[in-house]
Amino acid sequence: MVVGVVVGYLVAKKINDANYTIFIEQAKAKAKAIEFEAESVLKDAKVKVSEAEFEAKKRYEEKGTRLQKEYNQKLDEIAKKEQILANEQGILQEKKEELQRSQSEAKTLYQEAINLKSTYHEKLDEALKIMERSAGLTRDEAREVVLKKVEENSREQIAHIVRKYEEETKKEIKKKVNYILAQATSRFAGEFAAERLINVVNIKNDELKGRIIGKEGRNIKTLEMVLGVDVIIDDTPNAIVLSSFNLYRRAIATRVIELLVEDGRIQPARIEEIHQKVCDEFEQNIQEEGENILMDLGISNMHPEIVKLIGKLRFRASYGQNALAHSLEVAHLAGIIAAETGGDEKLAKRAGILHDIGKALTQEYEGSHVDLGGEICKRYKEHPVVINAIYAHHGHEEATSVESAAVCAADALSAARPGARREVLESFLKRVEEIEKIATEKEGIKQAYAINAGREIRVIANAKLVNDDEAVLLAKEIANEIKEKVQFPGEIKVNVIREIRAIEIAK
Repeated sequence: MVVGVVVGYLVAKKINDANYTIFIEQAKAKAKAIEFEAESVLKDAKVKVSEAEFEAKKRYEEKGTRLQKEYNQKLDEIAKKEQILANEQGILQEKKEELQRSQSEAKTLYQEAINLKSTYHEKLDEALKIMERSAGLTRDEAREVVLKKVEENSREQIAHIVRKYEEETKKEIKKKVNYILAQATSRFAGEFAAERLINVVNIKNDELKGRIIGKEGRNIKTLEMVLGVDVIIDDTPNAIVLSSFNLYRRAIATRVIELLVEDGRIQPARIEEIHQKVCDEFEQNIQEEGENILMDLGISNMHPEIVKLIGKLRFRASYGQNALAHSLEVAHLAGIIAAETGGDEKLAKRAGILHDIGKALTQEYEGSHVDLGGEICKRYKEHPVVINAIYAHHGHEEATSVESAAVCAADALSAARPGARREVLESFLKRVEEIEKIATEKEGIKQAYAINAGREIRVIANAKLVNDDEAVLLAKEIANEIKEKVQFPGEIKVNVIREIRAIEIAK
């Protein structure tokens, strides 16, 4: 038993020693595996570090290159701007030198003008002294003789101007008479007259012409009496011509005959019935059109009678320009001008649409459209600015507000612009330039402006070189030269303006 125990112990010990050796070998193997794995990780880390360093270096170099390129571009731009600035400074210096030369020349010319004026007065005094010595006159008597002679010369000029205007008036009257006669005796007129004087009603066949004429001409006589137009029935196929200077009556007549032709019953009683029906229809349409126009313009609170007159402007023309289209154009232009100059835009539009409202009444009442328009607006208590604009746009009053002045300017723009009243653009521009050139060539004139489509010229005189009496003579000289050199319709008003401005600064 003892031997067995000893042998068992030795066997167990040997087995334990063998297991220990195996554990040691396994531990060494694991240690080597861990060491190998650590070396692999270290190598990977070194590779990644190298790659990161390379990538960082690459980005640094690229960014450095880009910044260097941008820096060079900025330098180039700065150099170019410096060059441009240097050139502009050179040009500015040249202009400054040129301005100094011009100022020097102007001072020289001004001094020469002063010297010439002084010489003129010296010569005048010398002439007066000679007259005193030779004629035995006192200085005042000699001056009176000279002034009397000047007055006689002026009277001769005035008489010549009066005779010339009388001749021009006779020629103009003769032309007008010939034009009216030509219109009365001509069956057919060209495009210019057709737009203003006639309407053409198309019919299905010429048999209707006989029915419109009627037995012994009763129907056509009734038509002309009721409608107030000339009914022209000639050989023109399938057409009847209506002629009248009144666009409103002509439009009603056109509609009446169209309805009669469509209905087929043409007789005096039927004509009067249709005429009354069409008149009522037109009155309603005119009222609606006036309301629509005011709504589009944003205008409210206007008397119905005035609204109706606005709609009626569609059937009124002036120099070929439709009165309603002209008034709408003036309203929009006046609104823009007033808004830009700090005025009331809506009030300016109101004054613009009503500035020619009297034209809707001129064919029924005597008097100018300005007076008629002013009276109707006063009757229905329109705004004072509106009434002032009506009178001011033709110079009957001075414009007392921004809105009135805007309407005057807009009226001139709309009526006088080339093409609005069939005037050739090139001849218009040439005439205006020639008028301004004549005025600016006179001595002592600073500026000249042709306004109102060339019907007026405003001349600004140098107050130091031209006195009040000389301004009157300058106006006459300019007017005479314009009459001799420029062909123009109507008349041209010459305004010579002379003013002195005293400026001082309080410090």
